[in-house]
Amino acid sequence: MDLVEVAANANPPVCRIVDYGKFRYEQSKKEKESRKSQHVGRVKEVQLRPGIDEHDFKVKLNHAIEFLCEDNKVKLNLRYRGREMAHQEIGIEVVNRFINQLGPWGTSPEPPRKAGRNVNAIVNPLPRARRAPNPHGDGPKPAPEGADGDSPDRGQDAETPKPGFTNNPFDQLDGHVD
Repeated sequence: MDLVEVAANANPPVCRIVDYGKFRYEQSKKEKESRKSQHVGRVKEVQLRPGIDEHDFKVKLNHAIEFLCEDNKVKLNLRYRGREMAHQEIGIEVVNRFINQLGPWGTSPEPPRKAGRNVNAIVNPLPRARRAPNPHGDGPKPAPEGADGDSPDRGQDAETPKPGFTNNPFDQLDGHVD
């Protein structure tokens, strides 16, 4: 048994007589439990190009929306290659358009930054109460009706399949040889 100071900041300080090993074990359990409830801020990256096609832009936008709806930050990275450096304003416009279209789901705390051949920006998710709903849904999509073989248009007049081979060429023979 040991004399352990439990609350050092209290006036007067509080001490207890406990088994010190058991006390440390309980403290570590409490710390682990408190860490479980904390959300680890993850950063997902979306890479863009100045001459990105409209369809590719929308696909990457949908990925970014998914990341923001999962409470992840999104890092936008636009890289110039070769002569694209001559018209850097095009890349800045692409990044700004991307950030503007992410507006219902997240905000960028600062404007995009140029860093050498790259333009970088971070988009933080909005709080769940102010965020637009996920346009793609949160859970798995239900199977379409009739996908499992039980379609409602299959009535009682549908022929039940025979067990065994359904395309057996020997069923067509007249004489049955044993």
